[in-house]
Amino acid sequence: MASSITTRLAEEEWLKKFNPNDRLLTGRSYLFAKRVFDLTVVVLSSPFWLPVMLLVIGIIWLSSPGDPVFFFQNRTGRGGRRFRMMKFRSMVPNADALKGTLAKLNEKGELAGPLKLENDPRITRVGRILRKTSLDELPQILNVVSGDMSLVGPRPTSWSPESYKLWQTERLDVTPGITGLWQICGRGSEDFDDWLKWDIRYIDKRSLWFDIVILYRTAMAVFKQRGAR
Repeated sequence: MASSITTRLAEEEWLKKFNPNDRLLTGRSYLFAKRVFDLTVVVLSSPFWLPVMLLVIGIIWLSSPGDPVFFFQNRTGRGGRRFRMMKFRSMVPNADALKGTLAKLNEKGELAGPLKLENDPRITRVGRILRKTSLDELPQILNVVSGDMSLVGPRPTSWSPESYKLWQTERLDVTPGITGLWQICGRGSEDFDDWLKWDIRYIDKRSLWFDIVILYRTAMAVFKQRGAR
């Protein structure tokens, strides 16, 4: 408990360094610069992530020939627009059919809240490794290229915008990201309201420098394999 409180206080002190009044770019100029930044990082880093993607594709295919390598799921993006988010398949092919036995669904058969189980029986052996290393998220780079996602932003939810409370819709004002403030500061919590509070803090403080720092801290967290499962 004491360690958790100390960590939270350190995070609060760190966040104070990012004052919205110090931003050099705002409005459309910031959005344009963020888009250029995303594409530049993706292109410059392609010699690193592309071979890894090809390797993972080969491992998944060899582990279960004939089954899909990628998993596509409808997610809610900016303005409540639905898009198809890509991931490496880390679950059995009929995972969606089993979802109803493990989670609360709305009348449309969509998740009514986050689903992240400690020991999800649908995850394959290869999938556990992919999730532990966060490599299952790697194909979302292609979602960044298409403009549906950004490198940094609130994580897109799988449930529809109609499921949001009014105050929660603030996170739909920005493009969702592969990683965000919640991933590095609040990942231990599965409570959606707590998740939203981190997202709103990111929205209030967002800047290119803030994005760069979040990407760095995300890379360090993945390297240390903290919080992934």
